[in-house]
Amino acid sequence: MKPKIQDVAKVAGVSPTTVSRVLNDRGYISNKTKEKVYAAMEEINYVPNDLARSLYNKRSYLIGVIVPSTSNPFFGELVAHIESICDEKGYKVLLCNSLHEADKEKKYWEMLRRHQVDGVIVVTYNRGLIDKEQQFPAVAIDHYLSEHIHVVSSDNFQGGEMASRELIETGCKKIIHINGDAKLETPANNRQYAYEKVMKEAGRTPETYHVVSDAAFLESNIVTIQQLFEEHPDVDGIFASDDLLAIRILQYAESLGYKVPEDLKIIGYDGTSLIRSLYPNLTTIIQPIYQIAENAVETLVWEIDDKPHYRKEKTFPVSLWKGETTRDST
Repeated sequence: MKPKIQDVAKVAGVSPTTVSRVLNDRGYISNKTKEKVYAAMEEINYVPNDLARSLYNKRSYLIGVIVPSTSNPFFGELVAHIESICDEKGYKVLLCNSLHEADKEKKYWEMLRRHQVDGVIVVTYNRGLIDKEQQFPAVAIDHYLSEHIHVVSSDNFQGGEMASRELIETGCKKIIHINGDAKLETPANNRQYAYEKVMKEAGRTPETYHVVSDAAFLESNIVTIQQLFEEHPDVDGIFASDDLLAIRILQYAESLGYKVPEDLKIIGYDGTSLIRSLYPNLTTIIQPIYQIAENAVETLVWEIDDKPHYRKEKTFPVSLWKGETTRDST
């Protein structure tokens, strides 16, 4: 039979109430008494019931995280930072991979609510996931889910400007930006808006720059890449919306005989530690992933603690990782 709190109290020579106060860190308990309780727990192999403790404290110390896929280096690194920061603050993480499916996101959202998590960090593409009137603690990363939800992201407009100017300054004449679904309400759209702004300010005509949408995060994006080179064989600069897409473009272009960077320059986006380690030659825009994760967790904990916060959107500056794929070959 599993030992109970009464058994711990008997071995420690204290009351069950004292054991409960030690386990829940309620009220003043001397270090000597705490040591007796912990020694008794170890002696009889007593394991505290976290569910019962959460009911007592009215807090589960669980945070849900919904991401499209941890196989993507950006989301994988983001989740790793979130888990580490949560651990430092005494929270555990329940991780949900939605695989870009809206139905899964909704099921996960309801599942996390049923499991009494204290709050949720969401990276989702489904604006209808959260009811407009709900006040459950939640923070979104790089997506607008509701007017009530705090959003954390990098400065996507700054990143779009940096990438576009890098291609212009290294001599590209026909530049194409390839990105995700422009219909989504996300700060990442600012990358495209910045690209178009820089092209116009540089005096480029519509014939010399082009946007290809709906390519990111799709297994079929190789079809889009093939069409890009078939329709624009004279392209000499490509700004990809994420590093995996940039790498796939690089590999396909080289299979066609393009020399990078002599014939074609490529710049990606995200700049995760993994990609910079495996593909150090890829020029990319580095997102401050740790700062994004830190702000998301801190903001969520503030909401859980019912503390006021007035920012509804927080952005962090990005930086340029200068690799060989945009080296000036003149």
